[in-house]
Amino acid sequence: MLKSILFTNVLICWVFLHHAHAQKATTSWNSALIKSKLEKLEVLGSVLYFAAHPDDENTKLIAWLAQEKHLRTGYLSLTRGDGGQNLIGTEQGIELGLIRTQELLAARKIDLGEQFFTSAFDFGFSKTSEETFNFWDKDQVLREAVWIIRKFRPDVIITRFPPDSRGGHGHHQASAILAKEAFLAAADPTRFPEQLKLVKPWQATRLLWNTYNFSSQNTINDSQMQIEIGQYNPLIGKSYGEISAESRSSHKSQGFGSAAQVGKAQEYFEFVAGKPAKKDIFEDIDQTWSRITDGRTISQKIKEINADYRVDSPDKSIPKLFEVLELVDKIDNPYWKEQKTNEIKDLILACAGIRIESIADAPHYSNGDAIKVTNEIIIRTDATPIQLTAINGQNISQSLESNTLMSFQSTFPAVSTTQPYWLNAPSSIGRFHFSDFNKTGEPENPDYPSVTFGLIIHGRAFSYTKPIQYKYTDPVRGEIYNPIAISPAITASLDQSVVLSQNNKAQQITLTFTNQSNTKDRTETVKPIINGNWQISPGDLELKFTESKPQISKEITIQALSKETRLDTLSFIFGSTNEKVKINREIHYEHIPTITWFPDLTIKVSNLQLDVPIKKIGYLVGAGDLIPESLKAIGISVDLLTEAQILHQNLSQYDAIIVGIRAFNVLKAMQKISPKILEYVKNGGTVLEQYNVNNKLLSNQFGPYPFRIGNSRVTDELAEVHFDEQNPVFNYPNKIVKADFDHWVQERGLYFAEDIDSHYQTPIQLQDKDEPLHKGSLLITNYGSGRFVYTSLSFFRQLPAGVPGAYRLFVNLLSKSK
Repeated sequence: MLKSILFTNVLICWVFLHHAHAQKATTSWNSALIKSKLEKLEVLGSVLYFAAHPDDENTKLIAWLAQEKHLRTGYLSLTRGDGGQNLIGTEQGIELGLIRTQELLAARKIDLGEQFFTSAFDFGFSKTSEETFNFWDKDQVLREAVWIIRKFRPDVIITRFPPDSRGGHGHHQASAILAKEAFLAAADPTRFPEQLKLVKPWQATRLLWNTYNFSSQNTINDSQMQIEIGQYNPLIGKSYGEISAESRSSHKSQGFGSAAQVGKAQEYFEFVAGKPAKKDIFEDIDQTWSRITDGRTISQKIKEINADYRVDSPDKSIPKLFEVLELVDKIDNPYWKEQKTNEIKDLILACAGIRIESIADAPHYSNGDAIKVTNEIIIRTDATPIQLTAINGQNISQSLESNTLMSFQSTFPAVSTTQPYWLNAPSSIGRFHFSDFNKTGEPENPDYPSVTFGLIIHGRAFSYTKPIQYKYTDPVRGEIYNPIAISPAITASLDQSVVLSQNNKAQQITLTFTNQSNTKDRTETVKPIINGNWQISPGDLELKFTESKPQISKEITIQALSKETRLDTLSFIFGSTNEKVKINREIHYEHIPTITWFPDLTIKVSNLQLDVPIKKIGYLVGAGDLIPESLKAIGISVDLLTEAQILHQNLSQYDAIIVGIRAFNVLKAMQKISPKILEYVKNGGTVLEQYNVNNKLLSNQFGPYPFRIGNSRVTDELAEVHFDEQNPVFNYPNKIVKADFDHWVQERGLYFAEDIDSHYQTPIQLQDKDEPLHKGSLLITNYGSGRFVYTSLSFFRQLPAGVPGAYRLFVNLLSKSK
């Protein structure tokens, strides 16, 4: 019988979830997974994999450690991958890091590892560890790594990279350096002693380097320790190579869809620090209950449970699981007591066939709103007496009937925003800043809105905490779960994030403010904040919301007060509190939950002197970028072209054709498209192709004359640019000067051209510190009566950032010289 109980004015329980529980899927475990978890109950051991970015981790090894060896297995990614490229959309920087955080969590749900992060920010490609540490606060990142090690207490730490040039990326090298220093410091009570109020020093037994042979790097040799991890797991019905492929394919923003590998697979390890081992990475490490005083009795009980387990009746294991739980309650090891207690409680829940959900009535709330939640619970076995005793501390006495869904209504106040904790404060170029150090390592907000259920199972009191989610049914995808979002009371949106004051022309933008709260009638003043080089009118924006008017749009005019080239930032504050106005920003992809965050309402305002003879271009979209929107902002008409339109449409209507970033990596028709666009050039058109990466190319016919794509790049965004000032491309329609290379962000360029045919002009040369000049960032040639341009300069970052000189040069590249 369904029973509904309404609770109002109940204080929400902001429970600090252990991250492993926060990442669990809402679905129940099947009998095979329960069996695997019962086997894991016998193992007391842990491993921490240590690297720099999402995708650095060895998913096959993580799956093997977690599911074959039944070890608690974690992956510490120092960064969230914010500085990479996005193969599936236009998000960059912080938003790309948010996407990759969720992709990593999706990967861990498959390989069953746990996920950790530090506050280090992926500021882009770095060539050395020294350069990396110039941006990261090394001591702070080390402090965080030590904290994670002391909390996780790994028996073995495995690093993906070596600390030298063999590691390639400077972040990779830095991760290996930090892994070794953290391995030593975590055991030293004189290092970061403030942590010892909550954790104890921890000495991992050994630190190993998981060597590799991929791309052009082969760091394995026969003298290294070798481990076979290609086994087939009959409980899962897959090998670890197959599990790994599914896990790695979660990294969709990086285009890492992977084929399954079956059969034998060797992993190689090189000793770095600690106690050496010859044949096994866990050599001389006791991973049984023998490491716990009186643990043998517990071990025997668990062996009996595994021996007697019935796949058709998992609930038969519950009484003995309670016996084990009673014994675990008495052990004197707080760490393993907590770990195994959580494992046993989850097993009891799974064996009893209990399914619990807390579903909100809406996906979005604001501070102070009432969150109405439907709490549903069902027990799908009749062999276990279970009683629901409480929901968030409110007493209930309700016996749960077999296979009967019971529903209980609750109402909670929304007390704080769900902004990701590492984004609450402004970040610096090298790291995120957050005040609560206890959150260090957490992949998501540990204080996410949740509901705690009290149960009595077999006479014993239990509590289970479930996150509040929003659930809906998509007509194509079916039932979809997403986290709820709690926003500030008033949020804003804007029609453009970059304003270009072209030749001192005043620009208008529209801001739309939304009252997100249940308080329908409210008045607020919004004030613009910018330096004295700009005039903003009106100066203050008066907002008067009513029930019939929850949204208010305001136009403002931005006028540069001089002809000086500038790049500034306009922000807004509330007059009553001086708090910054926030945007309600949502990111939607089908392979991850909806992401909601609340960045400051800021607008890049750029004053530039710019002549634009180009009227209309065709844009062939590659992996996705914001160049089309940027060109529209300077008055150019942009048609987004499909592959079919390029192949069959008359292109002569366009002043130029632009090929989007990584088009040769993602467009299957590029072999057919290339001859078509070269024909357009030959007939008098201008084509500008942007950068591609040098692997997984679908065509290598980039231009009318040969060149190849290399690995070289210039990561110093302020590196001196050597350019041929007499070349027409730097003189029409805009005179390019050294100042046009100021204000660039993240990098100059990437994946420069190599082996360049002599038909091409290479009018720009660049170099990072202590490296030779490279001429492959810009290639120009006449072909027939037209012009072909290939550029690896990172215009895809510069134009959306409003960099004035980047606009001037980009327009020149599209324009035919007189």
